[in-house]
Amino acid sequence: MSTPVLEGWFTLGDKPQLLGSRCSVCGTYYFPKLQGYCRNPDCSSERFEEVPLSRSGKLWSFTSASYQPPEPYIASAPFQPFGIAAVELLKEKMVVLGQLATGTELASLKAGLDMELVLEPLDDGKLTWKWKQVRA
Repeated sequence: MSTPVLEGWFTLGDKPQLLGSRCSVCGTYYFPKLQGYCRNPDCSSERFEEVPLSRSGKLWSFTSASYQPPEPYIASAPFQPFGIAAVELLKEKMVVLGQLATGTELASLKAGLDMELVLEPLDDGKLTWKWKQVRA
C-alpha cells in the first residue's frame, strides 16, 4: 500500500476520507485537525474528537495554479499547471481545498457541481487527496 504524503490527514482505501476534528461542546468541524481551543467565538471548549469528514460535497470555487509556487513547494519538472478546487463538504458545511484529480478539466467546472474525494500519487509515489467531479 502507498504511503500518505501527510500521516493522519486522511484514510486510505477505495473510499478515502479526510480526518478532521469536531469540538466536543459546540460541534464545530475543523480540517486539518485542531487542538488547543475552539475557534468558534461562542465556545470556549478545549476538547475535540477526531472524526472522518464527508468524502463528497459541492464545488464552491476553483482556480488554476498557472505558475510554479515558491519553495518549500516541490513542483514536478517541468512544472505543469494544475487546478485547485474549494469544495463545501455536505455534512460539515465547511470548505476544504485540494488539487483537481487527473482527468478533471477546469473548463468543465462550475460552482455547485458534485465533487468527491479521491487519492492520487504524487511524483514521489506518496498519496495525497484530490477532488474529482462526480459524473451522473
